[in-house]
Amino acid sequence: MKESIEYRVVKEAYKLLDTNGTVRSVAKNFGISKSTVHFDLSVRLRKINFALYKEVQKILKVNLQERHKRGGEATKKHYEILRRKATKKLK
Repeated sequence: MKESIEYRVVKEAYKLLDTNGTVRSVAKNFGISKSTVHFDLSVRLRKINFALYKEVQKILKVNLQERHKRGGEATKKHYEILRRKATKKLK
């Protein structure tokens, strides 16, 4: 594996651990796709640094368990914004 890829993978892992964020937030921060970040953190990182991989997997597992809650909150927020816009148009 190229050294630059290994460096990026480790940086992504530490970013996820530091921010306790999501794959999406890490992808946005690095300017790469979610698929790439997920592959980096679930396949490449295991070969590079297994201890770091185990820590990252804990966060990814929590994110997986909470995603339905985040999705519900996002949908609720979306419809609240739409309601406000509709109310402003009526006035």
